[in-house]
Amino acid sequence: MRTMRKSIFLVLLSAFAYSVSLAQAVLPTSWSFTTTTLPTGWTESGTAFYTASGNTPPAMKFDGTGDYLIINFASAPGALTYYLAGNSFSGGTFTVEESADGTTYTALHTHTTPPAGVYQMYTDNPNSLTRFIRFIYTNKVSGNIGLDDVGIAVGAATPAQEINVKYGSTTIVSGGTQLVNSPVSTMTPIVFTVENLGTTNTLNISSAVISGADAADFSVASFPSTVAATANQSLTVNFTPSVAGNRNAVLTINNDDADEAAYVINLYGIGGNLATEPASQPTNLVFSNVKSYRLTAGFTPATAEGYVVLRKKGSAITGVPVDGTVYQRGDIVGDGQVVYSGTATSFTPNNIVASTGYYFAVYSYNGPGTYRNYNTTAPLTGNVTSSGSMMPAGYYSSISTSSPTFVTDLHNLTNPHNMQFYSNYGPLMVAKFASRDTTLNRRVVTCVYSGENIIYTEPFDFTATGTSREHTYCHSWMPTYDASALPEYNDYHHLFPTNQNDANALRSNYPLGKVVTPTTTYLGCKFGFDANGHKVFEPRDEHKGDAARAMMYEAICYTTVSGNNWGFPNPISGSIPYGQDQAILKQWNLQDLPDSWEISRNDYIDSLQQNRNPFVDNPNFACFVNFTNVSYESLGCTADVEEALLNGFVLYPNPSTNTLYMNVDATTITGYEIISMDGKVVKSADAINQVLIELNIQDLKTGSYLVKVRTPYGTTQKTIVKN
Repeated sequence: MRTMRKSIFLVLLSAFAYSVSLAQAVLPTSWSFTTTTLPTGWTESGTAFYTASGNTPPAMKFDGTGDYLIINFASAPGALTYYLAGNSFSGGTFTVEESADGTTYTALHTHTTPPAGVYQMYTDNPNSLTRFIRFIYTNKVSGNIGLDDVGIAVGAATPAQEINVKYGSTTIVSGGTQLVNSPVSTMTPIVFTVENLGTTNTLNISSAVISGADAADFSVASFPSTVAATANQSLTVNFTPSVAGNRNAVLTINNDDADEAAYVINLYGIGGNLATEPASQPTNLVFSNVKSYRLTAGFTPATAEGYVVLRKKGSAITGVPVDGTVYQRGDIVGDGQVVYSGTATSFTPNNIVASTGYYFAVYSYNGPGTYRNYNTTAPLTGNVTSSGSMMPAGYYSSISTSSPTFVTDLHNLTNPHNMQFYSNYGPLMVAKFASRDTTLNRRVVTCVYSGENIIYTEPFDFTATGTSREHTYCHSWMPTYDASALPEYNDYHHLFPTNQNDANALRSNYPLGKVVTPTTTYLGCKFGFDANGHKVFEPRDEHKGDAARAMMYEAICYTTVSGNNWGFPNPISGSIPYGQDQAILKQWNLQDLPDSWEISRNDYIDSLQQNRNPFVDNPNFACFVNFTNVSYESLGCTADVEEALLNGFVLYPNPSTNTLYMNVDATTITGYEIISMDGKVVKSADAINQVLIELNIQDLKTGSYLVKVRTPYGTTQKTIVKN
């Protein structure tokens, strides 16, 4: 919600006329926070969402001092209603305030003990002169505030005359804008309705006057001199554009309303099919705060109503926006994607990853809706390369893989750190890092296990999208289980978004491994039996290294805390009487090295937790840790590979009579030799590159044999007995 945008124009098609609202709400106004786009007149700063809680979820979340929601409305208010709840709230102050001018606020309701976890309805009664309501977290000590189902009623009618003007059923507040359209040199009548909301006095209108730059294209055809109490009358303006494009004027209705004696409507006229094309493009595109996971850009504005910004990776943009089209964030324009469309002169695109070149093009435009006209000549362009790893210089200077204290030193570097909350993973990790824009102003997040792209409309909701925050190091494996209140459960380094039913539940708490015989598959992931006959879960190739490093991080970060050893469990449980094989994870760690996305993710989590995953920064660190008990492995990967090959080499049946099967877990066999006890090679093969070898040994004599196999990672051997 920190990037909310308000639409300038509320377009209502009727006789080619459109009503455009000012940034004030028309009463009654209400909102239940169903999307991140607030109604006209509502603005916020610093807030987020509770997607799974609220009176009618989602709800607005206030989690820091100064977070606020402001509602600016155009007329006297009635009752203010809202639902409020505290989440672990203690010692702070949350205030509901009112203001006549938006500058000086007074307290309407001060909350110091909001209901804990249960949303309760409150009703406050603002002053009749109030035009701003502000909900603000005045002082946070601990905990957060949830706000939902906010509504402001219309103030009670009074005997005095009270002017209100509508086009169709839509109120146009004084100072608001009416968009009108007509073919060039053709007169189109625009009929307004003037209402008197007073209950006794007659509203008197002395004049209706057209002024402004293009006043000659407008004329008042008729207006009522009086409007009886609770009644309404028509006022007609004729629009005859003399040329194509923008034709602007002001309608002033002079009357005897005490506080709106000059009721002003800005007339935004368009002759023909399009607004006037902007004469120039913005200038001076400047990039700032360039990180591996985020950047900000700003530019000097042109004389224009708004801008559309396109982005492309790797090369300059050739795509051009099409007149009459309103683009939303995520839409595709030729070879570029829209990262911003609106009136601001700065933008912060998402889906930034490390060491990547991004090209931008900024086009100015005028006009709302189908009247939008883009200047497509010589757009403002620029490019920037995101930073590489943001690992601080000297971060690992105290770490040596040759030191017997290597494991302890690495642990002390990662722990302690700032704990984040599991409940904040959606707004912090999904919304601000893992998700990216797609068409129609929607977002998409990828299930890391399967590769499924899950599309949603903000705010992100785990329940609505069927996703979960997967603990790569399974929660049930943790020595501190149930650890939900502890840092190890909430640690973002090993939490990833996944499809709950088809991927997360498929894995359950089984170890990761190489599936040889799948029983269930879902897109890029699978579940089934490995070469040892153990049930394992295999994620898609693109996530194997990421998963391995996340699991290794969790072990190194939390081992020895409270006296617990975080070695990979073996056995996992009574129903899973085997453990997580560290060899397969070390293999994945080196096969699927950190890519730009994982490097950026490590940097971003570091900005939140103030610690890093050392195996992302240096995958070779994993060679020097024995993760069965999180101890120092002085021989590094040489010992690990030899151990992995030996442990993964399976010969069966043994003893064997007719057929011998050979497999090395998580790799292929490129060749083999069967050697008799007197040193003779009795069977051999080369360049076979198979996962499973089936070999007829009926012709071998009874006795013992040495079986050697070659793999891409080296050789290993075991002895068999031939019956």
